Amino acid sequence: MGNNNQLNDQGSVRSRAIGMRLFLIYVLLYIGFMGIVLFRPDVLSWRPLGGVNLAIAYGMGLIVSAFVLALIYMVACRGSSSDV
Repeated sequence: MGNNNQLNDQGSVRSRAIGMRLFLIYVLLYIGFMGIVLFRPDVLSWRPLGGVNLAIAYGMGLIVSAFVLALIYMVACRGSSSDV
Protein backbone atom coordinates (compact mmCIF):
# COMPACT_ATOMS: atom_id res chain seq x y z
CA MET A 1 0.00 0.00 0.00
CA GLY A 2 2.80 2.42 0.84
CA ASN A 3 4.60 1.42 -2.36
CA ASN A 4 1.59 2.53 -4.44
CA ASN A 5 1.68 6.00 -2.84
CA GLN A 6 5.38 6.25 -3.62
CA LEU A 7 4.72 5.40 -7.28
CA ASN A 8 1.96 8.02 -7.46
CA ASP A 9 4.30 10.59 -5.93
CA GLN A 10 6.96 9.81 -8.56
CA GLY A 11 4.36 10.21 -11.32
CA SER A 12 3.15 13.51 -9.90
CA VAL A 13 6.71 14.82 -9.62
CA ARG A 14 7.31 13.94 -13.28
CA SER A 15 3.98 15.50 -14.32
CA ARG A 16 4.80 18.64 -12.37
CA ALA A 17 8.23 18.90 -14.02
CA ILE A 18 6.71 18.47 -17.48
CA GLY A 19 4.04 21.06 -16.68
CA MET A 20 6.59 23.60 -15.47
CA ARG A 21 8.72 23.17 -18.59
CA LEU A 22 5.73 23.64 -20.87
CA PHE A 23 4.60 26.63 -18.82
CA LEU A 24 8.07 28.16 -19.19
CA ILE A 25 7.83 27.72 -22.97
CA TYR A 26 4.49 29.54 -23.00
CA VAL A 27 5.80 32.31 -20.75
CA LEU A 28 8.73 32.86 -23.11
CA LEU A 29 6.35 33.10 -26.08
CA TYR A 30 4.21 35.59 -24.16
CA ILE A 31 7.23 37.63 -23.07
CA GLY A 32 8.24 37.83 -26.73
CA PHE A 33 4.82 39.22 -27.60
CA MET A 34 4.91 41.72 -24.74
CA GLY A 35 8.44 42.74 -25.71
CA ILE A 36 7.27 43.58 -29.21
CA VAL A 37 4.30 45.51 -27.80
CA LEU A 38 6.49 47.49 -25.40
CA PHE A 39 9.60 48.12 -27.44
CA ARG A 40 8.59 47.86 -31.11
CA PRO A 41 4.86 48.58 -31.43
CA ASP A 42 5.36 49.73 -35.03
CA VAL A 43 6.25 46.14 -35.99
CA LEU A 44 2.78 44.96 -34.99
CA SER A 45 1.21 46.71 -37.98
CA TRP A 46 3.30 44.61 -40.40
CA ARG A 47 1.05 42.27 -42.43
CA PRO A 48 2.93 38.99 -43.01
CA LEU A 49 -0.08 36.70 -43.52
CA GLY A 50 -2.42 37.77 -46.29
CA GLY A 51 -3.55 41.06 -44.80
CA VAL A 52 -3.57 39.94 -41.15
CA ASN A 53 -1.29 42.11 -39.07
CA LEU A 54 1.39 40.67 -36.81
CA ALA A 55 -0.50 41.55 -33.61
CA ILE A 56 -3.47 39.38 -34.61
CA ALA A 57 -1.27 36.59 -35.99
CA TYR A 58 0.92 36.47 -32.87
CA GLY A 59 -2.11 36.63 -30.58
CA MET A 60 -3.80 33.76 -32.39
CA GLY A 61 -0.50 31.91 -32.32
CA LEU A 62 -0.40 32.29 -28.54
CA ILE A 63 -3.89 30.83 -28.25
CA VAL A 64 -3.05 27.91 -30.55
CA SER A 65 0.24 27.30 -28.74
CA ALA A 66 -1.62 27.10 -25.41
CA PHE A 67 -3.81 24.34 -26.82
CA VAL A 68 -0.84 22.52 -28.35
CA LEU A 69 1.12 22.69 -25.10
CA ALA A 70 -1.93 21.40 -23.21
CA LEU A 71 -2.17 18.45 -25.61
CA ILE A 72 1.53 17.75 -25.20
CA TYR A 73 1.08 17.81 -21.42
CA MET A 74 -1.91 15.49 -21.61
CA VAL A 75 -0.05 12.94 -23.75
CA ALA A 76 3.16 13.18 -21.71
CA CYS A 77 1.38 12.74 -18.39
CA ARG A 78 -0.75 9.88 -19.67
CA GLY A 79 2.47 8.19 -20.72
CA SER A 80 4.03 8.79 -17.33
CA SER A 81 1.10 7.25 -15.45
CA SER A 82 1.16 4.10 -17.57
CA ASP A 83 4.93 3.82 -17.10
CA VAL A 84 4.53 3.92 -13.32
